[in-house]
Amino acid sequence: MPDLIGIAKMAAQSSLLEAKGPAGAPVEYFEIGARSILNRTKPNMPFQWTINPYRGCEFGCHYCFARYTHEFMGMQDGREFESKIYAKAAAPEILRRELRKLDRADRIAIGTATDPYQPAERRFRRTRAILEVFAEEKGRHLSITTKSDLVARDVDLLREVARRNVLAVNITITTLDRSLARLMEPRAPRPDLRLAAVCALAEAGLTAGVFPNPILPMITDSEESLDALASAACQAGAQYFGGGPLFLMPSAQKIFFPFLEKRFPKLARPYRKLYATSAYLGPDYKARLRERVARIRERYGLACAPVECRPELWEGEEQGTLFPIQ
Repeated sequence: MPDLIGIAKMAAQSSLLEAKGPAGAPVEYFEIGARSILNRTKPNMPFQWTINPYRGCEFGCHYCFARYTHEFMGMQDGREFESKIYAKAAAPEILRRELRKLDRADRIAIGTATDPYQPAERRFRRTRAILEVFAEEKGRHLSITTKSDLVARDVDLLREVARRNVLAVNITITTLDRSLARLMEPRAPRPDLRLAAVCALAEAGLTAGVFPNPILPMITDSEESLDALASAACQAGAQYFGGGPLFLMPSAQKIFFPFLEKRFPKLARPYRKLYATSAYLGPDYKARLRERVARIRERYGLACAPVECRPELWEGEEQGTLFPIQ
């Protein structure tokens, strides 16, 4: 076996913080060193930087595209992504240092690969520590994406962040069907709990919306399913609603295809055909889905993205001045 280097070596040397679950299949939590907290994105992304306080995610969503990230740590079994969770060490200190060099016009997205409010956050509070840094900042453009109602724990802190920075919270809800959600996302909070989180955020005056991501062909992409979700999002106080189709990396296919064969056997072959040559669906399907989502969004008066307004304590500006999204 070759000598480990880089992130694989750091993972192998990580300290075990805690373990839970049955002896045969525990979830293990580690602390891993971090050279950086901010990660640069590709030029075509709507944000320039991402922050993921954890590596791995315990929710165990069968379709998760981010399973491949554990391969960088020498773990080829896709299931280790949900059973070995790494909390990043010294995140606030590293973030403060990095922010000094960052253009305030740059947009920062929290929770793009792993959920910032997964169960590990109840124990280790790495996401909250990062938000406390942004509560000291001014003039940043921030977003958070999560499928956990735990985000409501931090409403007061999020309000403080939003007084000084542009902030939007995206709650991911793939379906209102509890049984289907439990099948696809075994350890994620129920859809109704996520809607309650949207309501709590909206009542606190925070910008919040619902993303039905990923939209799964022949499972959650029907007009009826998406309409019901948009209606519930609107009633909960969501300001925007938008989503894209399932992106299925080879690492995710190893988990998702066997799941289909077991739970949706009639869909297994069509899915293998859909994703035979690419992790992305074709332009015709994407165009039809875009039209469907836009039609539903218009029905409920929902925007396609957060509508930004100048925070109360915006850097270098008068308080309360409104400004349009760019």
